[in-house]
Amino acid sequence: MSRRRNLVLAALGVGGAAWWLRQSDTDDIVGSMGTAGRNATVARMGARTGGRWAVTQARKTFASAERREALDAEFELKTTEDVVASLGNLKGAMMKLGQMASYLDLGLPENVRLSLAQLQSDAPPMSGDLAATVIEQELGSHPDTLFAEWDPVPIASASIGQVHRAMTSDGRAVAVKVQYPGVAEAIGSDLRTNDALFSALRLMFPGIDTSTITEELRERLTEELDYELEAKNQRYFAGHFEGHPFINVPRVVDELSTSRVLTSELVVGATFAEVLEWDQDEKNKAAETLFRFSFGSIYRLAAFNGDPHPGNYIFHPGGRITFLDFGLVKHFSEDDTKLFESLIVNMVVERDIGAFRRDIEDAGLLQRNSRFSDELIGEYFSYFYDFVMEDRDFTFTDEYSAEGVRQIFETGGDHGELKKVLNVPPSFVVLQRINLGLIALFGQLESTANWRRIAEELWPFVNAGPSTPMGEAIAEWSATSGLRSGHEGL
Repeated sequence: MSRRRNLVLAALGVGGAAWWLRQSDTDDIVGSMGTAGRNATVARMGARTGGRWAVTQARKTFASAERREALDAEFELKTTEDVVASLGNLKGAMMKLGQMASYLDLGLPENVRLSLAQLQSDAPPMSGDLAATVIEQELGSHPDTLFAEWDPVPIASASIGQVHRAMTSDGRAVAVKVQYPGVAEAIGSDLRTNDALFSALRLMFPGIDTSTITEELRERLTEELDYELEAKNQRYFAGHFEGHPFINVPRVVDELSTSRVLTSELVVGATFAEVLEWDQDEKNKAAETLFRFSFGSIYRLAAFNGDPHPGNYIFHPGGRITFLDFGLVKHFSEDDTKLFESLIVNMVVERDIGAFRRDIEDAGLLQRNSRFSDELIGEYFSYFYDFVMEDRDFTFTDEYSAEGVRQIFETGGDHGELKKVLNVPPSFVVLQRINLGLIALFGQLESTANWRRIAEELWPFVNAGPSTPMGEAIAEWSATSGLRSGHEGL
């Protein structure tokens, strides 16, 4: 299992899926959970397809390069029925949840880590001919006609689609994301009508009202199936960061995008795994950019790209990062952002735990008049603010990341009873992915900075001046770019 780690209080949902997998045989699940519109033949085919894909992946471990290509071609999904059989009946949704939890190997029991591993595999590849069929249906012409150059071999695949390289007729290099045919209908139907994917939450955490978590996850995962919405989100972020010295968001090619095809500028650079081999100064710069993008977007754009997966980042020297995949974006209301600011003021700036307690009670995170002392509440929640609590250099480590997982999932110890009664308001489900996921990436980078001073640049209620060379460059860009007031400091 790779060392990638994800995030999430939203990962509570993934924990439920992992628990459910431990209790059941995967083939039985596939065969028994189809909606009314899918028959047993397709379900059985799905079980066989999933098994063949696992065998193929195992065989590739010992195969030559030529043989690996042949095995991939042999297994390609060639029809819509192949896709639905392989990714319908909740498997695609569970794979997406597995990707959301793909870093939770730190701090979790071995049996849970093994269960999550079953949810993390990429989808089997779609054949070039099938991808071309989708494009022709969506855009009216075969990709060989639409593009000056088209590569039928995908450069990446995920839970609901895959990405191809192409060249437009006017000479632009682009990445074309093509959704698997039929998968949106299959997964969307299961997410709307089948509660089994989330029901284990209520067994794992009997004191928590899981309805808000499951509804928020359903809504966010359903949104990921709509590439038109993703394109809108991507344009929103690209517009705000145009010309930014460190943050790049590829432009969408609108005329070549639909609800099932998303075409963007093609960007090349280093992967997260390659960045881990860079010198520490470069790793620190990369972490600072990730920090500024994620936290700055919340407070300055009232939005958060909720899928901080390392595969969604393309790294460039000097701290520059290209951000990909805007399918899971949470837009916050004015009340949401005021609450987030109040939490920081009361926990970090003023250190008023009584006021912090009133905030989380007002938000529905904790019931009013609970028996827990302010001291205990302060001790528990301090972990999530520790790296900005003081004006000092702070180094993230794997051990610190693991402690975050334990803070969420372990029900013993001094904080065990408190955790049993905490609820998760909808606005926190996606937001809290930062607390574990981004911190896990920082731990792998072993990144060091004075995060408090950087955060004070981003917090509107402080709005401090630049504290690093990166901050100075961003301030200069903000002053000369005509950026609208209220969105500086990212």
